Amino acid sequence: MDVKIEESWKKRLEVEFEKPYFKQLVSFVREEYRTAVVYPPGKQIFRAFEVCPFEQVRVVILGQDPYHGPGQAHGLCFSVNDSVKMPPSLINIFREIQADLGKPMPPTGNLERWARQGVLLLNATLTVRASSPGSHQNKGWEVFTDSVIQRISDEKNNVVFMLWGAYAQKKGQIIDRQRHLVLQAAHPSPYSASNGFFGCRHFSRANAYLKSKGLGEIDW
Repeated sequence: MDVKIEESWKKRLEVEFEKPYFKQLVSFVREEYRTAVVYPPGKQIFRAFEVCPFEQVRVVILGQDPYHGPGQAHGLCFSVNDSVKMPPSLINIFREIQADLGKPMPPTGNLERWARQGVLLLNATLTVRASSPGSHQNKGWEVFTDSVIQRISDEKNNVVFMLWGAYAQKKGQIIDRQRHLVLQAAHPSPYSASNGFFGCRHFSRANAYLKSKGLGEIDW
């Protein structure tokens, strides 16, 4: 199956595209786009891979579902387009960066600038029906994104994984902690951020680790 995805990822994930689960997933997703409003726009489903090729990955931030409101999702977890109001979880992420690194709140919630520095902003599920969170879960996306995490874990060294909340932490159990730094905290959602996301200092800790490995810091 010819999937339009960035070449370095395509080379590593080709085997997934031929598996029965992925072919069933493609059929489901195509039908959803044909019959309902689905986010992100079809051309942005694999955007995270497009702006962050495999060789450049230094940090992985794991989300769950794309945003399900109009104009929000554009293929990068926690990120929104320039003109879109920042969702509460993203505001809390920037609040933690401000407390951790002293950086002011940015004018936009578009995290593409992180992605271009080697931050893979990966949702576990890459599509969602409008106004219906979780609607595309358990259709095959999670198997696909597990394979992405597995390949990073197996084929790279010294990657920082940020796992926020129980869902991401469970999904991250396959990561080789001898080869990579795994940072865990509560989810940045307003419902849980005060339970350990605020004060986690993941951004300075990631930079300290990357610097210690000679890999250069991320400009958060």
